[in-house]
Amino acid sequence: MAPQPAEPRHPSSERYSVTLVPPAVKAITEVMDGTGLSKADVINRAVQVYAYLEARKADGMDVLLRNADGTAERLHIV
Repeated sequence: MAPQPAEPRHPSSERYSVTLVPPAVKAITEVMDGTGLSKADVINRAVQVYAYLEARKADGMDVLLRNADGTAERLHIV
């Protein structure tokens, strides 16, 4: 009998059930209201941005935000 193909490492989509803290709920609502995006889209984008930032941090990079006056502020995620 031929071996079974390995299951894909990353499924095309996956459903999660999580409990969010009130500040996260507020942030999601604010982004939804400001962008017109769905809750799922906001959360999907947030996870992708966080993964990108963590990867850059692992590469030894800093994430800087530039203020309107040209000064830079280092982003700290705790």
